[in-house]
Formats: sequence, structure tokens, C-alpha cells
Amino acid sequence: MARLLQLLVVALVLGLAGCGDGRPDDRVVALGEERSEFARGGWRTDFSRHTVPLEEIRTGGPPRDGIPPIDKPRPVDQLAAERFLSEREPVIAVEVGGAARAYPVRILVWHEIVNDRLGGRAIAVTYCPLCNSSLVFDRRVGGRQLSFGSTGNLRRSNLVMWDRQTESWWQQLSAAAIVGELAGERLRPLAAQTVSWAQFKRRHPDGDVLSRDTGAERDYERNPYLGYDEPASRPHLFRGRVDERLAPKERVVALLDAAPPVVVPFARLRQDSAVEVDAGSTPAVVLYEPGVASAIDADSVARAEDVGSAGAFDRRVGGRALSFARRGNVFVDRETESSWDVTGRAVGGRMRGTRLRPLRHDEPFWFALAAFVPEARIAAPR
Repeated sequence: MARLLQLLVVALVLGLAGCGDGRPDDRVVALGEERSEFARGGWRTDFSRHTVPLEEIRTGGPPRDGIPPIDKPRPVDQLAAERFLSEREPVIAVEVGGAARAYPVRILVWHEIVNDRLGGRAIAVTYCPLCNSSLVFDRRVGGRQLSFGSTGNLRRSNLVMWDRQTESWWQQLSAAAIVGELAGERLRPLAAQTVSWAQFKRRHPDGDVLSRDTGAERDYERNPYLGYDEPASRPHLFRGRVDERLAPKERVVALLDAAPPVVVPFARLRQDSAVEVDAGSTPAVVLYEPGVASAIDADSVARAEDVGSAGAFDRRVGGRALSFARRGNVFVDRETESSWDVTGRAVGGRMRGTRLRPLRHDEPFWFALAAFVPEARIAAPR
């Protein structure tokens, strides 16, 4: 299976996808006579500066920007988006400066990076299909605005990006520059949530949508990662031991700002729907709702498995921590009996209109999260 996927990636250089990531420390080391498995020709990257061993980086198949980023996104309104999105379609919902935009995952599967502006801010919306990691960043670093592309390389099966301004290389999952002039710098992460198209419309009726007018010719009706997210299957282009506490490709909600990060497996969320955890000093709740298709399962989203959506929130309102339970199609807090949706918004009762503060989180496959954050703590079962 892994060999087949590798051949597929190489064969579809002009249309497939690859990934790279890590959680390096901020120590920059000098380059010795290290072995590497990626091409350096044509790069003006300063390879003498790096925060991770260069031998951990390997080619994913496509060349630089062989998986083309979207540099001129053309959003459309919801009426136009209805022509190509189904209700269960997974989208990355981003809200910045009062503006909301949905980024269909089926488009990001083919591009992995969108350099965009939303709410007056320069952002990068990223998705690594091999890790199922979807993260959004502010593109400004040290007063300079960066734009990103794909190096064509991977680290631990996760997307390695590059910026066009310094040609430094960045780990998608950690938001850290790992090679080049900016090695040791980090991008500022922004809150985002993967939800269904139906959920996005309910939460953001005035929000717009990334269109398929990307400037590239891709078959957005097709999934190039057919069957990739089988939980027990081996990750593609991943070296090293897989943490056996969970299945390699078990989807997890990772609360990234907790110390150590806290992980709630989707398998548990499908049972409990609302899981309360301590995220450092923050009392948090992770909410889960079915109705979201996998973008990397079947040949089309319409036939894909329902994996559901999740959101992580500070469960305090006005200094009081609320306790949540699923009741029918909503979540209800025990303290006020108000109704809430999976995006953390009160839709009924005394708290109607109140919003829980979203916590930065990701929903990667377990193998990737554990590879870069081995100290991650799995939330104890009830």
C-alpha cells in the first residue's frame, strides 16, 4: 500500500499532494557533513542553519510547488458554492476580524496551502493530507509578510513549506521554521475548525467560500488519497516507531496550547459527544457532532465515511465553568439549561447568543501528533 501511494505521488506531480511537519526546539545548529534525502539544487536556502537533523527531511515526490499553492484565491458567495458543495462536505472554517470564510478540504487536498487575506489580515490556510492536519497562520513574521509554497519534501510524513521571501523551510504541524534564515522563528497560529458545509452555513450565513477557480487544472471531484485514512493502516513515507497507544490514523483532537498537549480520540467523542478536559489552567470542553464526511476516504465526498466534526472551547462563561452533555441535536449546559452547537455558540435558552472562547486545536492522525509531541496526554476515559 505504501509503495503504491509513493508511485502515485510521483506520477501525479502536476496534480497530487504531499506533506511535512515537526515540533523542533528553537536551537539552531550548524550544518556539518549531514546526509540528506532531498535535492538542494536551485534553492537559495541557508542550509547551514537548521533546528532539526537534515537527514529527517526526505522528498515526497513532487518538486518545489509541484503541489501548487493557491496565491490568488477567488471566494464566492454561498449561493454559488451550493453548486459544488454537498451538505456533508468538510470545510475549514476561519473567522478573522469579523469576516468568515470556508475552505473546502477537497480543494486543499490538491493544493495544501492557500495564501489569503481575511478580515484585513494576511493568513495561510494549510492542510496536510498525509497527516490530516489543518492549521491556519498569520503570515507576518518580524514585521515582514511571507507567502508560502510546498518544498515537495516531508518530515515524518508531514508537510514542509517554504517562504518565498527568505526560502526558509517551515514545518506545517509545528508552525516553526526548521531550515534557513528564519530557523527558530514561529508563525502565529489562528483558531479554525473543520465543520460540514451545512454547519458553516448555519454558523456564518454571511460567510463566503473559496471557489474552484484556483488557476490550476485539477479534478476537484476526485479524491487522490483513496482509502488513505483507514485507522490501522501504515502512514505513508513515515519512518520510525508509531506510538501504539492508539491506532496510527485514529483521528484525534489535540489541544495544542496545553502543557503538555491534551488529546481526545474521535473514537471516544463518538461515544461521549462532550468531553471535559483540563488544558493547562483552562477548563476545556471538546464537542463532537456527526455529519461530516472524510475528504480522503472514498472516490468522492458523497460516498465517504462520516467522521464527524469537533470543536475545543474554554467552557467558562462569566468566570463560571459550565458542564455540557449531548441532548438530541444540541449540547445543553447543566448550569443554565441553554442549548449550544458544535461551534460553541448558544442557540437557545438564557445564554442564547453567547459564544464560548475557541481554543487552538488540530485534528491530525495520531501517528503525526505523537511523532512531534510524544509527551501528549490522552484524556482519561470517564
